[in-house]
Amino acid sequence: MRPPRLTRRALLQGGAAAGLALVAASGCAGEQAPVAPPPPDPQVVLLRELIAEKERTIELYSRAAEDDDDLLPFRDRHRAHLAELRRRLPPEASPSPSGAGKAAATPLAVSTATPEAAEPVSRARLREAESKAAAARPGQLASAAPSLAQLLASIGACEAAHAVALSRSL
Repeated sequence: MRPPRLTRRALLQGGAAAGLALVAASGCAGEQAPVAPPPPDPQVVLLRELIAEKERTIELYSRAAEDDDDLLPFRDRHRAHLAELRRRLPPEASPSPSGAGKAAATPLAVSTATPEAAEPVSRARLREAESKAAAARPGQLASAAPSLAQLLASIGACEAAHAVALSRSL
């Protein structure tokens, strides 16, 4: 028995149907499916959180030091921590030099406008902030890269020492 003969008409009809199916499956040629942005790097997210926290702590110390110069060395150590954290932030994750997006990267611009900003900062409040920060460090170490984990451990030790020093001076 001879196989059915493939005519030119049948071939053209089949090709047209396949072409339409391909176009329908791929969508319009001018439209592309939206591509989801890649998830943020967990190290960059952690660094941004740490930087924002350090900026808030420095603000607290700056306000407290207006009435107590003995707190300036504590603030300066936090400034050193902040500088090192910022140094580790990749350039593409840093705010633009023109200042665009700076308000989002620097929460202090928002916090200084609150009524709480006018209140004096007590040593007890600083001690509480230092204790909370030091207590958070072990949990952050688990997700940090080794070099960042080493820095976080050192920062946490400094914060714990600050909490002890502030409790002795009350």
